[in-house]
Amino acid sequence: MHKSALSVESVESGLSSDLGNIVFDNLHPTQADSSREIENGLNLKQKFINPKFFYDTRGSELFEQITSTLEYYPTRIERSILENNAEAIANCCGLNCVLIEPGSGSSEKVRLLLDQIEPSAYVPIDIAAEFLQRSAKKLAEEFPWLNVHAVCADFAVFGDVPERLPEGKRVIFYPGSTLGNMIPDEAQQFLRYLRGWLGHDGGALIGIDLHKSADILNLAYNDKQGVTAAFNINVLNNINHLTNANFKTDNFEHYAFYNEEKQRIEMHLVSVLDHIVRLGDNAIAFSEGESIHTENSYKYTLESFRELIEGAGFVIKSSWLDEDQLFSVHYLELDGRDIENQT
Repeated sequence: MHKSALSVESVESGLSSDLGNIVFDNLHPTQADSSREIENGLNLKQKFINPKFFYDTRGSELFEQITSTLEYYPTRIERSILENNAEAIANCCGLNCVLIEPGSGSSEKVRLLLDQIEPSAYVPIDIAAEFLQRSAKKLAEEFPWLNVHAVCADFAVFGDVPERLPEGKRVIFYPGSTLGNMIPDEAQQFLRYLRGWLGHDGGALIGIDLHKSADILNLAYNDKQGVTAAFNINVLNNINHLTNANFKTDNFEHYAFYNEEKQRIEMHLVSVLDHIVRLGDNAIAFSEGESIHTENSYKYTLESFRELIEGAGFVIKSSWLDEDQLFSVHYLELDGRDIENQT
């Protein structure tokens, strides 16, 4: 890996580095692309904002706070699974793999595995440029032996793996049950998309939240400190920044609940009054009680997750769960029969 190739944006924000083990590629979508996507979502009958827009710098910081709340069990339990099974996980990944983490955030969980896996490179991918740069620099300082190739991109529409990566087996690290933010058909299509990054010998290490009591789930997304509410509402500040809209956060309230029928948490922002929001040249009307759907978080059984990944051409090599079976981590490999059909 060559000396830091940080972008102009990085240098101007004071985040440039003399570290020899970090590279930064800025492939962030244009503001015009983001504006169109946001506007299209808000013009739907059920108004919708893609949850990726949660993650400006403030949103990323708030999410890190959510993971430390008492009610939000997934991060705490997943960390314990990774810590307790690091050696077995490393054996699945193989030494000197290229470890790629879409939606990397602060890269906290990967720290639990790096000394065991010893990857030839770690590739954090995130849409929040400034937060990504700071996280990548901190990681590179903590692990001076590790080549860090940070990529600012919308990984959901990001076609090719970044160039200049070392040769070797590629392993996708996708913790936090982020796959659950997609409806199952989209999640399956996303897994098929990831297969294009893996070659014939790659794999994926994925965390998945499991179906459980609605009481536990509702508490996890409605913490008493109001951090999740602040995180949800902050998306409007990011939308204002990206689109020159004039959302007023006081006009909306956080609402999250477990949809038993669809086995998913839904997060909404509910308008507390009739009002109009200006977004570019458009006026978007809100009625009192009308909501913007901001996120889903699907909960899987072990059987339904297996069906999902097999439909995308993967098989489960190993699985790890906590004692109460609240959360799970799985190492996936490509289905050999599917590979044979493509060759």
